Amino acid sequence: MPRTLREVVFVEGVRTPFGKAGEKGMYAQTRADDLVVNCMRELLRRHPELPPERVEEVAIAATTQIGDQGLTLGRVAALLAGLPNTTPGYSIDRMCAGAMTAVTNVASAIAFGSCEIAIAGGVEHMGRHPMGEAVDPNPRIISEQIVDPSALSMGATAENLHDRFPALTKQRCDAYAVASQNKLEKAYANGKIQPDLVTVATRHTELGYGLATVDEPPRPGTTVENLAGLRTPFRPHGKVTAGNSAGLTDGATACIVASADAAAELGLPVRMRLVAYSFVGVEPEVMGIGPVPATEKALRQAGLSIADIGLLELNEAFAVQILAFLDHFGIADDDPRVNQYGGAIATGHPLASSGVRLMTQLARQFEDNPQVRFGLTAMCIGIGMGGAVIWENPHHSDFGKELETTKGAAA
Repeated sequence: MPRTLREVVFVEGVRTPFGKAGEKGMYAQTRADDLVVNCMRELLRRHPELPPERVEEVAIAATTQIGDQGLTLGRVAALLAGLPNTTPGYSIDRMCAGAMTAVTNVASAIAFGSCEIAIAGGVEHMGRHPMGEAVDPNPRIISEQIVDPSALSMGATAENLHDRFPALTKQRCDAYAVASQNKLEKAYANGKIQPDLVTVATRHTELGYGLATVDEPPRPGTTVENLAGLRTPFRPHGKVTAGNSAGLTDGATACIVASADAAAELGLPVRMRLVAYSFVGVEPEVMGIGPVPATEKALRQAGLSIADIGLLELNEAFAVQILAFLDHFGIADDDPRVNQYGGAIATGHPLASSGVRLMTQLARQFEDNPQVRFGLTAMCIGIGMGGAVIWENPHHSDFGKELETTKGAAA
């Protein structure tokens, strides 16, 4: 039977404020699943025009799928969020790109016609569940020299990237990190971050009750001089520090993804249209280069060039991997198209949840920049992968027209 693929749209995304991982963090005694359930409930609250029974799938990512991040989290979170027991759900693990994969998975199902509306997201409580907790890597991956031992340490892979690209100096990385902090501070001052946040009630046996309303990791006032003397934990006299990397973070995200037809039927807003997506593998030892071939592949699929991309939301796991991406595509370190609200170096990076943060921020930037037609969300992924998703801005005058008409033109 002939089959026509459906157009897929991003309706709404939200996230919790991100917290510092550990006993001193604001989510130290808050369950991981409760964080993502808060996001899902907020999505339903913001969209009363969406009957809960119309949500046909829930995909929730977590990198460490044990404890309160285990037990088929998508299904359990769906029930806790108040969705009917007829709504199925599942869990995803693609490390840092978990939520990104959750979105592209449900988008593929929608495009194929197996469902019309889904919720996708991710959660990581790195305070409760440190990266690598209870894992047992097969020793053959090292003993048979399938990968170098450094491939199993994301910080070590960032140092390897410095080795491969000497032009990516520590000074450039520190300057980029300071700019990320400054951009996030400015975005908060201009009210650009707050609309995406879900207030979370917290409880602590010693500190009592509280409300999480803003991100905890940012360090306003950071200077290059502050960062210059930080220790390099992954290598003596290295270049990767806590200042030019994303810190250990707790947090969750969720979004509504729908077919364009279902969104029109129910009156759901269309904040972005999915154009293309790609996941690729790279050498695990330099996993930070992953967004480069992933973006190249997605651009080929869409019939676009990097010149067509008017806004970029790149996950800042490490400053060095962002700079590797920018250098490859001939983009300046301070290009205003890149991470307008700052990035994970300032905001934090709760691993599997971050992909939807990128998408939510891109959608808000689309509203403010109707002259931009296409945007990109991209990230590096542990064990040597990269992911990239290209989106179209519904506020652009050419929205929905044939993509070939703009091929090679500036966005």
